[in-house]
Amino acid sequence: MQEIKITKTTTPRFRPEPDKLGFGRYFSDHMFLMDYDAGQGWHDPRIVPYGNISLEPSAMVFHYAQEVFEGLKAYRRADGGIQLFRPTANIARMNTSCERLCIPTIDPDFYLKAIKTLVKLDEDWVPSAPDTSLYIRPFIIATEPHVGVHASKSYIFCIITGPVGAYYPEGMAPVKIYVESRDVRAVKGGMGYAKTGGNYAASLRAGEVAAELGFSQVLWLDGVERKYIEEVGSMNVWFKVNGECITPALGGSILPGITRDSCVHILKSWGENVSERLFSAEELFAAAQNGTLEEAWGCGTAAVISPIGRIEWGDKDVDVNGGGIGPLTQKLYDYLTGIQWGRIEDPFGWIVKID
Repeated sequence: MQEIKITKTTTPRFRPEPDKLGFGRYFSDHMFLMDYDAGQGWHDPRIVPYGNISLEPSAMVFHYAQEVFEGLKAYRRADGGIQLFRPTANIARMNTSCERLCIPTIDPDFYLKAIKTLVKLDEDWVPSAPDTSLYIRPFIIATEPHVGVHASKSYIFCIITGPVGAYYPEGMAPVKIYVESRDVRAVKGGMGYAKTGGNYAASLRAGEVAAELGFSQVLWLDGVERKYIEEVGSMNVWFKVNGECITPALGGSILPGITRDSCVHILKSWGENVSERLFSAEELFAAAQNGTLEEAWGCGTAAVISPIGRIEWGDKDVDVNGGGIGPLTQKLYDYLTGIQWGRIEDPFGWIVKID
């Protein structure tokens, strides 16, 4: 396994107060970099002061969007130690994304070593205030200076980190979402299951319209029949209907969320009736009308669990659980975050300690 060269900063970055963090606005002192060149493979792993990356204007990432990324967190325990939540799942998903976009994969053991080394170096950046954490953003971009449609022959793998608070300004307050009927995010056979910027670029127009109308997120339908629910803008989605916990089945157009998978395991361990299946907007609103829609929530690394209090679809609208947080939603949030911050025992073997 390659050694990681470390160059420490001599000019520490501004560190905000815990109550001023927001999400994705501040970044830690250092970043991890590693290069790839055809014929040489991944080489020159290093940690350097956080700063600009120099690329030629013809770098292929700018023209053909060949890039992938991930998102995970480091958590400060009550005893002062630091731990990661399911990092190997994020690493495996990124390598799956790499394969879809013709990017060379990275050795999982070395990938984990890079994360742990970087977090350990910047451990003072891991906040300890309630509901705060260190967000970790690994990404790979194509760097070959060439204008022509083919897979790049060179890449940069980078990991940056930064302290974060709640993803939504309203925190755990139930969010309002609306069903998008004009745009589609992805289709089977495309890149919907990969974590790549193109998927998020495709969601921006609907997201901007939603924000203008006072909604927090868009609820996406499938791109073919335009009837089956797929996911929320930045999260997977769940509904509890007549005792059945339903999340849309993975079929190539939905991101296989780490938090989604965690919810599946946790709910099953509690004896809940869990279904991963097709679930249409018609079925959702019929359940709301007949009173069997009990709860709805989104889930993802950034927000963890986000209760959904209101859903609109055209001229139809419904308040979920009276617009409040459902009991199962709250229980999931408390249990999952309890594992992540080390407040309760981890029976699934998901935690990887840094110290």
